[in-house]
Amino acid sequence: MRKLLNSELNRLSIEEFKQHDKISLIVVLDDVRSLNNIGSVFRTADAFLVQEIHLCGITAVPPHREIQKTALGATESVDWQYFENIEDSVKMLKKQQYKIYAIEQADESIDFDKLKVDKNEKIAVIFGNEIKGVNESVLKDIDGCIELPQYGTKHSLNISVCAGIIIYQMFQNLKKH
Repeated sequence: MRKLLNSELNRLSIEEFKQHDKISLIVVLDDVRSLNNIGSVFRTADAFLVQEIHLCGITAVPPHREIQKTALGATESVDWQYFENIEDSVKMLKKQQYKIYAIEQADESIDFDKLKVDKNEKIAVIFGNEIKGVNESVLKDIDGCIELPQYGTKHSLNISVCAGIIIYQMFQNLKKH
């Protein structure tokens, strides 16, 4: 057994990535403070062919050296838009008929293991601030909250870890082939 060389990985060029079919998933980052989290989400979005990222509120936007440290160029491949407030992102997504879910612990959260997603649905997932979570003002305007079940003593995961789990599973549910 040997490790593969980068030249053997058959990675897409940025141009090929831009032309490639994406999964119908938009990731929304609202008031995310950590530039490392933002970069990590870009990198995961690239890995799993996410359609677009919405950066809202105080979430920093590329180009930024600290985002780039973890994104490793994914800010060039993954499409993104900035919204001054999350309500504008949600309004646009609703108009485009996306099912919108916040990744949040709420009284009516859906256990992620029990979420049913149809391959033909357009989905948006919102990740909120590292301390305050998803802005409660948008909860009334979305389709639901998804909660990742956790079994230890902690009650939350880092955004980049949570996003990795959610995006990967959404890719499994939404990929066309």
